[in-house]
Amino acid sequence: MVGIIGGSGLEDPKILTDFKEIEIETPYGKTSSKITTGVIGGKQVAIISRHGKNHEISPTLVPYQANIWALKKAGCTHVLATTACGSLKQDFHPGDMIFIDQFIDWTKLRKLTYFENFTNGSIHTPMALPFDANLRQSLVKTAQKLGFSYHDGGTMITIEGPRFSTKAESFMFQKLGAELINMSSVPEVQLANELKIPYQAIALVTDYDCWKENEESVTPELVTKVMEANAQKVKELLIKTIEEL
Repeated sequence: MVGIIGGSGLEDPKILTDFKEIEIETPYGKTSSKITTGVIGGKQVAIISRHGKNHEISPTLVPYQANIWALKKAGCTHVLATTACGSLKQDFHPGDMIFIDQFIDWTKLRKLTYFENFTNGSIHTPMALPFDANLRQSLVKTAQKLGFSYHDGGTMITIEGPRFSTKAESFMFQKLGAELINMSSVPEVQLANELKIPYQAIALVTDYDCWKENEESVTPELVTKVMEANAQKVKELLIKTIEEL
Protein backbone atom coordinates (compact mmCIF):
# COMPACT_ATOMS: atom_id res chain seq x y z
CA MET A 1 0.00 0.00 0.00
CA VAL A 2 1.22 3.50 -0.86
CA GLY A 3 0.56 6.33 1.57
CA ILE A 4 -0.04 9.88 0.38
CA ILE A 5 0.27 12.79 2.78
CA GLY A 6 -1.53 15.69 1.19
CA GLY A 7 -0.81 19.29 2.02
CA SER A 8 -2.36 22.59 0.91
CA GLY A 9 -5.16 21.15 -1.21
CA LEU A 10 -3.35 18.11 -2.61
CA GLU A 11 -5.26 15.37 -0.82
CA ASP A 12 -8.18 14.92 -3.25
CA PRO A 13 -9.89 11.53 -2.66
CA LYS A 14 -11.28 11.67 -6.20
CA ILE A 15 -7.92 10.44 -7.50
CA LEU A 16 -8.92 7.07 -5.96
CA THR A 17 -11.48 4.52 -7.08
CA ASP A 18 -13.56 2.55 -4.56
CA PHE A 19 -12.57 4.99 -1.85
CA LYS A 20 -13.76 4.94 1.74
CA GLU A 21 -12.78 6.60 5.00
CA ILE A 22 -11.32 4.71 7.93
CA GLU A 23 -10.26 5.85 11.38
CA ILE A 24 -7.20 4.32 13.04
CA GLU A 25 -6.54 4.67 16.76
CA THR A 26 -2.94 5.39 17.68
CA PRO A 27 -0.89 5.60 20.88
CA TYR A 28 -0.19 9.21 19.88
CA GLY A 29 -3.74 10.51 19.75
CA LYS A 30 -5.95 11.32 16.80
CA THR A 31 -4.65 11.70 13.25
CA SER A 32 -5.08 14.97 11.36
CA SER A 33 -8.01 13.47 9.48
CA LYS A 34 -9.60 10.15 8.77
CA ILE A 35 -7.61 8.10 6.28
CA THR A 36 -9.12 7.70 2.84
CA THR A 37 -8.29 4.34 1.26
CA GLY A 38 -8.85 3.27 -2.32
CA VAL A 39 -7.17 2.17 -5.52
CA ILE A 40 -4.94 3.85 -8.12
CA GLY A 41 -3.92 1.74 -11.12
CA GLY A 42 -4.49 -1.48 -9.24
CA LYS A 43 -2.44 -0.31 -6.24
CA GLN A 44 -3.92 0.11 -2.76
CA VAL A 45 -3.51 3.70 -1.55
CA ALA A 46 -4.16 5.55 1.71
CA ILE A 47 -4.43 9.34 1.85
CA ILE A 48 -4.24 11.54 4.93
CA SER A 49 -4.72 15.31 5.02
CA ARG A 50 -1.76 16.76 6.91
CA HIS A 51 -3.55 19.91 8.09
CA GLY A 52 -7.04 18.41 8.34
CA LYS A 53 -9.79 18.28 5.73
CA ASN A 54 -10.42 22.02 6.07
CA HIS A 55 -6.79 23.02 6.64
CA GLU A 56 -7.63 23.80 10.26
CA ILE A 57 -4.44 22.51 11.92
CA SER A 58 -1.39 24.76 12.13
CA PRO A 59 2.03 23.30 11.19
CA THR A 60 3.18 23.13 14.82
CA LEU A 61 0.09 21.24 15.98
CA VAL A 62 -0.09 18.65 13.21
CA PRO A 63 -0.09 15.24 14.98
CA TYR A 64 2.88 13.97 12.97
CA GLN A 65 3.50 10.95 15.23
CA ALA A 66 -0.10 9.80 14.94
CA ASN A 67 -0.23 10.33 11.18
CA ILE A 68 2.89 8.31 10.34
CA TRP A 69 2.07 5.59 12.85
CA ALA A 70 -1.47 5.25 11.41
CA LEU A 71 -0.18 4.96 7.84
CA LYS A 72 2.19 2.21 8.99
CA LYS A 73 -0.65 0.37 10.76
CA ALA A 74 -2.85 0.75 7.67
CA GLY A 75 -0.21 -1.23 5.77
CA CYS A 76 1.65 1.51 3.92
CA THR A 77 5.05 0.34 2.67
CA HIS A 78 5.92 3.65 0.96
CA VAL A 79 4.89 7.26 1.54
CA LEU A 80 4.71 10.12 -0.97
CA ALA A 81 4.14 13.53 0.58
CA THR A 82 3.21 16.82 -1.06
CA THR A 83 4.20 20.19 0.33
CA ALA A 84 4.04 23.83 -0.64
CA CYS A 85 7.32 25.66 -0.19
CA GLY A 86 9.19 28.87 -0.81
CA SER A 87 12.30 29.10 -2.96
CA LEU A 88 15.61 30.35 -1.58
CA LYS A 89 17.37 29.70 -4.89
CA GLN A 90 17.30 31.73 -8.10
CA ASP A 91 16.82 28.62 -10.26
CA PHE A 92 13.82 27.24 -8.33
CA HIS A 93 10.86 29.19 -9.72
CA PRO A 94 7.23 29.39 -8.56
CA GLY A 95 5.38 26.47 -10.13
CA ASP A 96 8.48 24.24 -10.18
CA MET A 97 8.39 20.77 -8.64
CA ILE A 98 11.39 19.67 -6.61
CA PHE A 99 11.95 16.11 -5.42
CA ILE A 100 13.92 17.02 -2.32
CA ASP A 101 16.74 14.89 -0.94
CA GLN A 102 17.92 16.74 2.19
CA PHE A 103 16.46 18.76 5.04
CA ILE A 104 17.56 21.19 7.75
CA ASP A 105 15.53 21.23 10.97
CA TRP A 106 14.74 24.75 12.21
CA THR A 107 11.69 23.77 14.28
CA LYS A 108 11.45 24.39 18.02
CA LEU A 109 8.23 23.04 19.52
CA ARG A 110 7.51 19.63 17.97
CA LYS A 111 7.66 16.00 19.04
CA LEU A 112 10.51 14.81 16.84
CA THR A 113 10.80 11.11 17.63
CA TYR A 114 9.04 7.93 18.70
CA PHE A 115 12.02 7.10 20.91
CA GLU A 116 11.70 9.60 23.74
CA ASN A 117 13.19 7.20 26.29
CA PHE A 118 15.77 4.44 26.09
CA THR A 119 14.04 1.97 28.40
CA ASN A 120 14.66 -0.85 25.93
CA GLY A 121 18.06 0.40 24.82
CA SER A 122 19.26 3.45 22.96
CA ILE A 123 18.04 4.04 19.43
CA HIS A 124 19.68 6.60 17.15
CA THR A 125 18.25 6.55 13.63
CA PRO A 126 20.67 7.24 10.74
CA MET A 127 19.48 10.30 8.81
CA ALA A 128 22.27 11.02 6.32
CA LEU A 129 19.97 10.25 3.38
CA PRO A 130 16.48 10.89 4.77
CA PHE A 131 14.49 10.79 1.52
CA ASP A 132 14.12 7.62 -0.52
CA ALA A 133 16.25 7.48 -3.68
CA ASN A 134 14.10 4.82 -5.37
CA LEU A 135 10.88 6.77 -4.93
CA ARG A 136 12.66 9.91 -6.10
CA GLN A 137 13.81 8.21 -9.30
CA SER A 138 10.28 6.94 -9.90
CA LEU A 139 9.05 10.53 -9.70
CA VAL A 140 11.81 11.68 -12.05
CA LYS A 141 10.91 9.06 -14.65
CA THR A 142 7.22 9.93 -14.45
CA ALA A 143 7.88 13.67 -14.69
CA GLN A 144 10.00 13.04 -17.79
CA LYS A 145 7.25 10.95 -19.42
CA LEU A 146 4.66 13.62 -18.68
CA GLY A 147 6.91 16.42 -19.90
CA PHE A 148 6.80 18.22 -16.54
CA SER A 149 9.53 20.59 -15.39
CA TYR A 150 11.20 19.29 -12.23
CA HIS A 151 14.39 19.41 -10.16
CA ASP A 152 15.99 16.19 -8.93
CA GLY A 153 17.16 17.08 -5.43
CA GLY A 154 17.09 20.09 -3.15
CA THR A 155 17.59 20.99 0.51
CA MET A 156 14.48 21.97 2.47
CA ILE A 157 14.66 23.94 5.70
CA THR A 158 11.59 23.49 7.88
CA ILE A 159 10.70 26.40 10.14
CA GLU A 160 8.22 26.39 13.00
CA GLY A 161 5.60 28.71 11.56
CA PRO A 162 2.87 29.65 11.29
CA ARG A 163 4.50 32.99 10.51
CA PHE A 164 6.65 33.45 7.43
CA SER A 165 10.33 34.44 7.58
CA THR A 166 11.80 37.85 8.10
CA LYS A 167 14.08 39.04 5.30
CA ALA A 168 17.09 38.63 7.59
CA GLU A 169 16.10 35.01 8.28
CA SER A 170 15.59 34.34 4.59
CA PHE A 171 19.14 35.47 3.80
CA MET A 172 20.48 33.48 6.77
CA PHE A 173 18.79 30.29 5.59
CA GLN A 174 20.45 30.71 2.19
CA LYS A 175 23.84 30.94 3.90
CA LEU A 176 23.07 27.74 5.82
CA GLY A 177 22.72 25.93 2.50
CA ALA A 178 18.93 25.75 2.32
CA GLU A 179 17.37 25.99 -1.13
CA LEU A 180 13.72 25.67 -0.15
CA ILE A 181 11.65 26.53 2.91
CA ASN A 182 8.47 25.08 4.36
CA MET A 183 6.75 24.31 7.68
CA SER A 184 5.96 20.61 7.45
CA SER A 185 8.75 18.26 6.32
CA VAL A 186 10.11 17.96 9.86
CA PRO A 187 9.41 15.78 11.76
CA GLU A 188 7.37 13.91 9.15
CA VAL A 189 10.38 12.54 7.28
CA GLN A 190 12.23 11.74 10.51
CA LEU A 191 9.33 9.71 11.89
CA ALA A 192 8.92 7.78 8.64
CA ASN A 193 12.61 6.87 8.82
CA GLU A 194 12.24 5.72 12.42
CA LEU A 195 9.45 3.37 11.36
CA LYS A 196 11.51 2.29 8.31
CA ILE A 197 8.97 3.54 5.78
CA PRO A 198 10.55 4.82 2.53
CA TYR A 199 9.44 8.45 2.26
CA GLN A 200 9.74 11.02 -0.52
CA ALA A 201 8.38 14.55 -0.73
CA ILE A 202 7.17 16.43 -3.79
CA ALA A 203 7.75 20.12 -3.09
CA LEU A 204 5.88 22.69 -5.15
CA VAL A 205 7.39 26.16 -5.15
CA THR A 206 4.80 28.89 -4.55
CA ASP A 207 6.99 31.94 -3.92
CA TYR A 208 10.49 33.32 -3.31
CA ASP A 209 10.00 33.66 0.46
CA CYS A 210 11.02 37.30 1.00
CA TRP A 211 14.67 37.53 -0.08
CA LYS A 212 14.25 38.34 -3.77
CA GLU A 213 14.06 41.96 -4.88
CA ASN A 214 11.23 42.94 -7.23
CA GLU A 215 9.24 39.84 -6.29
CA GLU A 216 6.14 39.73 -4.13
CA SER A 217 6.92 38.44 -0.61
CA VAL A 218 5.09 35.31 0.39
CA THR A 219 1.47 35.63 1.56
CA PRO A 220 -1.22 33.00 2.23
CA GLU A 221 -3.10 34.26 -0.82
CA LEU A 222 -0.05 33.81 -3.06
CA VAL A 223 0.54 30.26 -1.80
CA THR A 224 -3.10 29.31 -2.44
CA LYS A 225 -3.10 30.85 -5.92
CA VAL A 226 -0.01 28.94 -7.09
CA MET A 227 -1.09 25.67 -5.48
CA GLU A 228 -4.50 25.82 -7.14
CA ALA A 229 -2.89 26.53 -10.51
CA ASN A 230 -0.61 23.49 -10.23
CA ALA A 231 -2.69 21.02 -8.21
CA GLN A 232 -3.83 19.03 -11.24
CA LYS A 233 -0.25 18.60 -12.42
CA VAL A 234 0.87 17.24 -9.05
CA LYS A 235 -2.12 14.88 -8.87
CA GLU A 236 -1.29 13.54 -12.32
CA LEU A 237 2.31 12.99 -11.23
CA LEU A 238 1.16 11.07 -8.16
CA ILE A 239 -1.28 8.90 -10.10
CA LYS A 240 1.16 7.96 -12.84
CA THR A 241 4.00 7.32 -10.38
CA ILE A 242 1.89 5.05 -8.16
CA GLU A 243 0.68 3.11 -11.23
CA GLU A 244 4.33 2.27 -12.02
CA LEU A 245 5.46 1.37 -8.49
